[in-house]
Amino acid sequence: MADDTVVADWKPEPYHEAFEGYVNGGIIGVLFDCHSNWTATYSLMKRRGLSTPPGTVTAEYCVTHLSPTPITSTLHLVSKIVDSTEKKAVVETTLDAEGKITAKFKGTFVAVREGHPAYGRWR
Repeated sequence: MADDTVVADWKPEPYHEAFEGYVNGGIIGVLFDCHSNWTATYSLMKRRGLSTPPGTVTAEYCVTHLSPTPITSTLHLVSKIVDSTEKKAVVETTLDAEGKITAKFKGTFVAVREGHPAYGRWR
């Protein structure tokens, strides 16, 4: 992670298809949500000076599909923190397939307190 940016590569399988040759939009949403949440929690951990990431949950997100995402290549995700406080992080993420951005994401993730089911889940 450099400058609050996190990258990941992922190779879809045939069972991730929406229709022949293209990744299901719901799968893309899950990829964005999970990757962006890790970006947020890691950023919050660094910001707070913690040794383990805080439990975080998705408060809201939006996925914009720019074009169908081919299933034939490794997908490249790039997430960046665009706003943060002690309790939340806003993340923007792009999905690149074969050198073309096919989808983008913006989401808000919040740290949870003791008593929430996600509290302490990374320990």
